[in-house]
Amino acid sequence: MIKEESKQNFDWVYSVLGIITGILTAAVISGSILWSIAGGIIGLILASLFLHKVVKGRTY
Repeated sequence: MIKEESKQNFDWVYSVLGIITGILTAAVISGSILWSIAGGIIGLILASLFLHKVVKGRTY
């Protein structure tokens, strides 16, 4: 049997983790809904930077 490689794209995982950790961190630090939303946006930006600068060139 020939083993097929999985070519699924899991880039969305970095975005989801960035949003969740950004929201949770901002909620714990400030306790405000507005800062939680801002933390989620900042987490999404950092996740996309990580994805395009660090993970982009790696082969699995």
